[in-house]
Amino acid sequence: MPLVRRWLDWILLIVPGTIWGASFLFIAEGLEVMAPNGITFLRLAIGFACLSLVPAARRPLATGDGPTAMLLGVIWLAVPLSLLPFAEQRVSSALTGMLNGATPITTAIVASFISRQWPERSILWGLATGVAGTVLIALPDLDGSSSAFGIALVVTAVILYGISLNVARPLQQRSGALPVVWRTLGIAVLLTAPLGLPDALDAQWTTRGLVSMVALGALGTCAANVLMTMATGHLGATRASATLFFIPIVALLLGVLVRGEQVSPWSMLGAAVCLAGAWIIRRPPTLPEPQPVETTTVKGADTTITEAPCPS
Repeated sequence: MPLVRRWLDWILLIVPGTIWGASFLFIAEGLEVMAPNGITFLRLAIGFACLSLVPAARRPLATGDGPTAMLLGVIWLAVPLSLLPFAEQRVSSALTGMLNGATPITTAIVASFISRQWPERSILWGLATGVAGTVLIALPDLDGSSSAFGIALVVTAVILYGISLNVARPLQQRSGALPVVWRTLGIAVLLTAPLGLPDALDAQWTTRGLVSMVALGALGTCAANVLMTMATGHLGATRASATLFFIPIVALLLGVLVRGEQVSPWSMLGAAVCLAGAWIIRRPPTLPEPQPVETTTVKGADTTITEAPCPS
């Protein structure tokens, strides 16, 4: 049973990052047929429609979780997914990816603020390692042409992701991943429709564009968010955020294999460092060795009193 659980933990950690890494390819194809607002709205609408086919997603939330799920629809999906396309008009995709790699840092900071304690040392090392790997991947492509406004948009999205992962954890534990994600998607669809629907209707469709948008919505927006919400409830927000370190690795491989991009040795090294960071974060914490139990026999009594050592 522990072995099965360990494999489940790794699946929950790897699969969302792999899907989101492929999303860069889907978005690139989508931009060939429609404007950024259309992509944001359509991916959310497709994800919501796919999840609506699952009866378990329509289960009621726990009492009092409705307003928080609505908040998640704003800060987790609608706002960040709307900010990033506009940011990439001013910021290189490499720098955008590097800044998104800082999401585990913001997640850990928010988690520490909520629990009022700093993450354990192994998690801090894993976070630092993963971010270093993301920087190495992006470093060869940085050209210094990014604007301060574009960077601010990406940083805002990263901060919102860090908050959202911590907010989503108690909801998932009480109500389940499917009902939570289904409702947050519904709220995000309504919020992005006024600007996104006209752009989606004006799209100049191609087969590649259509397939890419369906994959982006069904996998990147629906399946990956469900798995990420499950991972957050199962592993904790900080450890679950390690899945984001797989995004640049997958994007790197698809760029080489599908789009024929040239990759520098620094980027290859960064991919390996990212994997190391994810492994360090996911590694189970080291538990203190049990203290010896002292047994004292009281004379004249038939009872043996067991005394545990007091904490120092």
